[in-house]
Amino acid sequence: MSSDRVDYIAPWWTYWLHNFPHINLRFQPIDKTFQPEDENYQQSLIFLGCVAAAGLGLNLLCLAIYLSCLCCCRKEEEEESKKPNSCCVTWSAVAAGLITCVAVGVGFYGNSETNDGVYQMTYSLYNANHTLGGVDSLVSGTMSNMRSGLHQHLARLDEIFATRGDYVQTLQFMQQMADNVIKQLLGLSDWEKAKVDLASIADQSATIEYYRWLTYLLLLILDLIICLLACLGLAKQSRWLLTTMMVFGVLTLVLSWTSLGADLATAVGTSDFCVSPDKYIMSKTKDVISADIVHYYLYCNQTLSNPFQQKCSVDI
Repeated sequence: MSSDRVDYIAPWWTYWLHNFPHINLRFQPIDKTFQPEDENYQQSLIFLGCVAAAGLGLNLLCLAIYLSCLCCCRKEEEEESKKPNSCCVTWSAVAAGLITCVAVGVGFYGNSETNDGVYQMTYSLYNANHTLGGVDSLVSGTMSNMRSGLHQHLARLDEIFATRGDYVQTLQFMQQMADNVIKQLLGLSDWEKAKVDLASIADQSATIEYYRWLTYLLLLILDLIICLLACLGLAKQSRWLLTTMMVFGVLTLVLSWTSLGADLATAVGTSDFCVSPDKYIMSKTKDVISADIVHYYLYCNQTLSNPFQQKCSVDI
């Protein structure tokens, strides 16, 4: 294995989202560090959802003004007055349809990328759970063997070589080494506190992501269907079809802005974590695992000595 370590570099869009203004509900700027337990940080994410709600209100207001002008400024049904209005409505619908199609295309791409990212996260959680399970099995198995099997063999050898002082001294030294190893194993972090079923978390995340992916997929397909039916209504000049599509379009508009607010808050929070995940992990594990151990395995810097090997060498 090469001794060169590849530093973790977050993608550019992570820093872009991380630089979003973090403002609590009292309109006060707060620290951008990822700290989900902090009330002000939670309020900053809620504030982003409120911004999306304000965008929804502005969008509905513009739509209401447009419809009011379209209805109130309607002239008498004369041949000369019909054509400009019909042309204006048609071009407005075409522009809205094109913008919607572009947004839906971006939505399909983002939905697929998010699903792929969550899949990689759950895969990593399964691997981490397997690693933690292996560490726990090795620690508990080693302690059991040291306490029972090795002590019994050393006691038996001590009886056999009781008349040989040099052998007895060597056995005593081996016994001391075994006691030091057991001491080091007992001095490890409390694995019962750190033990988390990451596989269960991965299963829950995968289930939630499946329903989220399916919901967004249906929402995007609904947007496309509404656009197609609206174009069909314009082509056939069907007032009933256009009215129905208007109602469904407003409902879809509300759902789209709501999902945008939730996604924006989630993306900003995730980016805050991804910019410097090491700081958050070390702050959360400082009361469970020694900081030098976490630092060694988190940064994978092979120029540093293994903390376990260093302690065992010093004590032995």
